[in-house]
Formats: sequence, C-alpha cells, structure tokens
Amino acid sequence: MKATQRLHELGQSLWLDNITRELLDSGQLQEYIDDYSVTGLTSNPAIFDKAIAAGGYDDAIQEKAASGMDREALFFELAIEDLRRAADAFAAIHERTAGVDGWVSLEVSPLIAYDTESTVRAAKSLREQAGRDNLFIKIPGTAEGLPAIEEAIFAGVPVNVTLLFSADHYRDAADAYLRGIERRIESDLSPVVGSVASVFMSRWDVAVLDQVPTELEDTLALAVGLKTYQAYRELMESDRWQRLEGAGARMQRLLWASTSTKDPKAPDDLYLHCLGAPFTINTVPEETLRAFYDHGHAGEPMPMDGGDANATIAAHEQAGIDVRALAAKLQADAATGFVNAWNDLMSIIDRQSAALTA
Repeated sequence: MKATQRLHELGQSLWLDNITRELLDSGQLQEYIDDYSVTGLTSNPAIFDKAIAAGGYDDAIQEKAASGMDREALFFELAIEDLRRAADAFAAIHERTAGVDGWVSLEVSPLIAYDTESTVRAAKSLREQAGRDNLFIKIPGTAEGLPAIEEAIFAGVPVNVTLLFSADHYRDAADAYLRGIERRIESDLSPVVGSVASVFMSRWDVAVLDQVPTELEDTLALAVGLKTYQAYRELMESDRWQRLEGAGARMQRLLWASTSTKDPKAPDDLYLHCLGAPFTINTVPEETLRAFYDHGHAGEPMPMDGGDANATIAAHEQAGIDVRALAAKLQADAATGFVNAWNDLMSIIDRQSAALTA
C-alpha cells in the first residue's frame, strides 16, 4: 500500500498545496485525485504570484485588462476561474463525505485582514462569485482576524483559518469558530458550517536550526504539532463541543500546513511521516507529495495525550528558545510575508497588464 493511501486509511485527508492553470489543463490534478489519494486543495497569494509571473496567465490577463478591470478584481477573476474547476474536480468527494472533505480554499486580500467588516463582506462576495459549496475562504487567525472568523462563520461562510503556529493559536481559532456556531444555534440557523484550522509546521524548525544542539534539530515542529493535536482532541471531548455536536454541529478540522522539509539533512517526508492522525488534514506541495508517494512511509498515529512534546519543548527552552515568543514572531512574520506576496502579485499583474495591452 502506498504511503498516501496509508494516511487515508489512518483517517487523515491529504490535500494539495498548489493550484495553477497548467495543473488543471494537463490533467495532473485529476491524477493526484485518482492515484495519490488527494481529496482537497489549498491556495494562497504566493502560489498565484509564482504561476502568474511564469506567464501561464498571459492570455487571460490581456483579455481582462483590456476590459478595464482593476488589478484586484482581475486577480480574483483568475483565481476563481481556477478554483471553480478544482472545486468541481473534488465535488464527488465533497458529496460522498457529506461535506467533510473535498474542499478548495481562496484567501481574502491580506490588506483587509485586520478590518472585520471588510473581511466578512469580501468573504461573502468571493464565495458568492465562486458559486461553489466546497469553497473555503481563508482568513488569518491573528488576534485582529479572530472577530472576522467568528462573524464569517455566523454568516454561514466556510472558513479556512490560516497562519496558526501553536496550540494557543489553535485554541483561539477554535473558540472563534465555536462562538460563530453557538450564535447560529441561538438564531435558529443551521449549525453546519465547514471550517479548518491551519497550523504551520516547518517554519518552527527553520527558525531554530542554528540555535539548538544537533539532537534537537527538526524536533520542535513535531512537539508543537503534538501539543496542538492534544488540544484538538481535548476540545472534541469537552462539554462545550458535545453540546454543539448534539445540536448537529460539525467539528472544525485540524490541518497541518507548511509541510515541505526545509533542512536538507532531514527526511523529505518528515512532516508527513510524523503528523499522521485521525480527523486531521495534511496539505502538501507537489514535490513533497510526489516524494511521499514514491518512497515515503506513514508513521504511527500521533498520541492524543501530547506524547513527549513537553519534554522536547522544555529542552528547547533550556537551549535558550522562548517558544511562546517565537510563536508570536512566526505568526507576525508570516502575516507580513503574505502582505508582501500580495503586493508583489498586484505589481506583477500591473506590469503584465501594461505590457500585454500595449
């Protein structure tokens, strides 16, 4: 049995962290669905930035720019065209799993991520424009983004909460989701609104690689993942969730993001081998997916009690790593990175629009 199928048997969904028009046109996405056990897809501005810069969207940009469309509207038109096709490719999975799996994701502009009203308005508009039931709107799980997550869930907009880095970040995101569901129940609305909480992994190990002893290299992300999974399972067992589940709600699923190995000394399937767990999702870039399919191995399921995470985190603290402060820095840096990628994307669209319409 291939490792990708083994994760599926374990109860973990495997999603692709990429989308391009070429991926759709070539039939490669369908191959991943058919042969690699891929059951969903995520995207972000950086992914589209690379694809558009490579020239794969020149004809579409020329046509839309000639119509006078502004750059942000042009980008969302391009992205939604692709994501509609991807959503249709996963529609059978979405239907077969009664909406648990088979999702694709589109991110709101990070420039409005700290404005609750604008974010919720954009989330509603983008979902309506896409016209697909299996589309998540990605909203950052920063302190400023949490109110928008609650409001979007209350409004019935499925949300992929992104930019989470720790168990504390996850708890805050889950709380925002639960508040939105609780308000829906109080208002006699359906308690079924899809959501995932995306926790980033590899950046932890990159951040401390040159600061810890050799024996601690490439161990911090897994420890953080174990603590987060422990928090996830504790919430599943809580009285608060049991009441909501009894009212018909569905659990917000935990998703592992940033799962390509950055350390050349570490196994290329590190964050797939070590993060297998029921009721979770692992979203991976193409290169990592192919490597895992070719020669990867699924490890034992993650323990629900956090395993040896506390000891590993304590060892990092003794080595001088302030783990809580690092979580805050990683989130802030990632938020800045998303803004930079967005601005770069808008600049590329401007340049290509001008060149192609000249």
